Amino acid sequence: MQIDIFLFIVFSSFALIASLMVISLSNAVHSVLFLILVFCNVASLLLLIGAEFLSLMLLIVYVGAIIVLFLFVVMMLNIKKASVRQNLYSIVPIGLIIFFILFSQLSSIFSNLDLFSLKQNKLIWVSWIIESNNLTNAQVIGSVLYTKYCFLFILSGLILLVAMIGAIVLTMHQRTDVRKQRIELQLNRSFQGSLKFMALRK
Repeated sequence: MQIDIFLFIVFSSFALIASLMVISLSNAVHSVLFLILVFCNVASLLLLIGAEFLSLMLLIVYVGAIIVLFLFVVMMLNIKKASVRQNLYSIVPIGLIIFFILFSQLSSIFSNLDLFSLKQNKLIWVSWIIESNNLTNAQVIGSVLYTKYCFLFILSGLILLVAMIGAIVLTMHQRTDVRKQRIELQLNRSFQGSLKFMALRK
């Protein structure tokens, strides 16, 4: 067995098992951790087929930002197990509907494939280790993104910066009972009114 096929079977099986654990566990923190494992396996599968840019973006954006944010939110909310048990039979129809929709989509994809022509053409597996000397997807996309679309890239960064500043400003809570230092009043104050001499009598 080739190493590419073996790694594909390993990563796909781990992704399938981890995705089943995400929807079956009752603890939200454990579900988020298994979701991180799903994204890591999918990123490995993308790396096997040669899409290293999508693989790295999946790790950086989803695992490095969104899933970690989910994990922090779940841990801060301190979500515990529900005391009232949910009837599993009530969610079975929704699960069956989603299953049949996904199954119909997959069956339509496989029905459009011409398996006879695929057998005649004999699929060629290209190892990404052999192609390591060529230009990668990240280098090609980076050269196009930072040359031809550099203005749009900088503009999108500025829009994200404004959105981040707006979110910080909206979530800041101003306290009215705190006495703050006002520099302009301190600088405009004259020394005649700052000192007061009093005669002490015995």
